Amino acid sequence: MFARRSAVLFVVSAVLFGGTFVAAKTGLAHLPPLFFVAVRFDIGAIVLAAFAATHRSWADLRPRTLGDVAGILATGVLVIGLTNALLFVGQQYVTSGVAAVVFSLNPILTPVFAGLLLTTSRLSGRGVVGMGLGVLGVGLVANPSPSALLGGGLGVPLLFAAAVTSAFGAVVIRRADATLSSTACTVWGVPLAAVLAHTLSAAAGESVTTLTVPPVAVAALLYVGVCSGAIAYLAYFALVDATGATRANLLFYFVPIVSAIGGWALLGETLSPLSIAGFAVIFVGFVLASGHSVCPSWVVERVTPERLTDERSAQATRR
Repeated sequence: MFARRSAVLFVVSAVLFGGTFVAAKTGLAHLPPLFFVAVRFDIGAIVLAAFAATHRSWADLRPRTLGDVAGILATGVLVIGLTNALLFVGQQYVTSGVAAVVFSLNPILTPVFAGLLLTTSRLSGRGVVGMGLGVLGVGLVANPSPSALLGGGLGVPLLFAAAVTSAFGAVVIRRADATLSSTACTVWGVPLAAVLAHTLSAAAGESVTTLTVPPVAVAALLYVGVCSGAIAYLAYFALVDATGATRANLLFYFVPIVSAIGGWALLGETLSPLSIAGFAVIFVGFVLASGHSVCPSWVVERVTPERLTDERSAQATRR
């Protein structure tokens, strides 16, 4: 079962990553996608550098082994940099609903790579059913038309590539077995992602010299830079360390829920009864795929007969 710390990391990651789709939809109306990603991680890198300078020593941050280097590269190049570059470029061609459905394949792809690269990771039949329900729930929430899924041009292949890259990178991080903490890998990885995104932006010929950035785009940049570009990745990689890539990536089933609610609250998008039904299906799929009980472990501990008997005995002794 999720420990309370892991549950907090899960919720923080899902909520902050879910807000990314809303902020991206706003920011992409004013900024080229790769440059948007690059500036996002410029901001995130500054925030993380300030955090590291005040909360970590050089001994905590210094890579020592090849596993440390591999973990940093997988974090910065695969999970953060390339995934977001593909995601933001792909979102230009499709609706946010289609993007949510395609990227929700991430939790299904993760155990495939884990089974190939990690000998201790195997998915149960219950997990397979849960993941299928998760995708079904995401489809109900996003409710894209078949023509939108099949007629998105480059959008769907790019988003699928983003899901593949993210899932593969998360498993590679576990495989690397780095001695560095997830926080240290994130501190190194985000600026590495910024360099990669700036390089891709320049190679794609994105013109930024004549850009005008209105306040709404600045707000979107600050959100994706600070909240989902620094804080969310610190929480996410700590969750991968604590629970493994397969369970951690189940959070991406909840990202469309946050996006749908955020779009309804902030952008005036509709929230249909079908979407609400999808929320329930996602939750059931999550419970099955994660192997958890609905009640968190600390609740179970409080109500087990053994625990209650011990507490009564302790109270009697004190009397």
